[in-house]
Amino acid sequence: MEDIKRLPVTRVPIAALLAGNTPRLSGESQEHIRSLAESEEMLPPIIVHRSTMRIIDGMHRVRAAQLRGQKHIDIRLYDGDQASCFVLAVRANVAHGLPLSLPDRKAAAARIIELRPEWSNRAIAEMSGLAAKTVAALRNCPTGEKNQLDTRIGRDGRSRPVHPEDRRKKAAELLAAKPEASLREIAREVGMSPETVRDVRSCMAQACQPSTRRRQTADKAVAAAPETGQGRGRIAERRTAADDQASAVYALRADPAFRSSERGRSMLRMLAACQVIRRHGNRLIEAVPQHCRPTLARAARFCASVWEEFAIQVERSTN
Repeated sequence: MEDIKRLPVTRVPIAALLAGNTPRLSGESQEHIRSLAESEEMLPPIIVHRSTMRIIDGMHRVRAAQLRGQKHIDIRLYDGDQASCFVLAVRANVAHGLPLSLPDRKAAAARIIELRPEWSNRAIAEMSGLAAKTVAALRNCPTGEKNQLDTRIGRDGRSRPVHPEDRRKKAAELLAAKPEASLREIAREVGMSPETVRDVRSCMAQACQPSTRRRQTADKAVAAAPETGQGRGRIAERRTAADDQASAVYALRADPAFRSSERGRSMLRMLAACQVIRRHGNRLIEAVPQHCRPTLARAARFCASVWEEFAIQVERSTN
């Protein structure tokens, strides 16, 4: 959404705009429109598809402006295909404004799966405000067949195989059938990196199953631990800590290079607030008045989207 905010704002006649493809199953909320119209705040610019002048995000704001008697409205023009417009509409409505209901978000995710089947479950979950497991369940078609490709594109934009073990087995078959072929040739044919093909070839030389190489490596690490069980316990603890999001915060807090600057300490304080919410979320919710909870939910979802965008920026900066 930060990219959209960089688009220039222009003012156009409301009569020049057309209704877009909304992700809301129940359509417009008259109550929300009246609430916006009665507000004294200036409404933020809406997003409009340049080539069709259809509204991507902001239909409620348009109706509110009409109730106020406005003839013009501020817009940001977006260039993209129809699929991109729908995805943007979902992202925008998840990030701010009147929250999408759970049925709205599920229907939107199902539509995105049809439009972008190559996207990973986590990427679609981020767009639609759902859990990745929910998106995985939605990926099943009504016929029972799975709408899946061999690869999916993750949140970082990288393509990854859905079933990497199948590709490793295919690489092993090609290595056996074409011993003269280079690693790059095999990698190109199978769709994996030359380094992975090299690992498969090494595994074949050791007479192990290519698809189980990683599991065997992990098993060897456990087997090398003392028989008392303490070694196994330490390995299990390390695995648990690696999967625990809190361990990342602890690592940053313990790093002098990170905590020595004021900006680093500020980020630690913000991360610490997230940890408090994670540990004591239920008690915090109990202290929130019922009428404030929808607004708090929108604010929390917006903060989550900001953190996610920040995480993507950090990941990209390390490449």
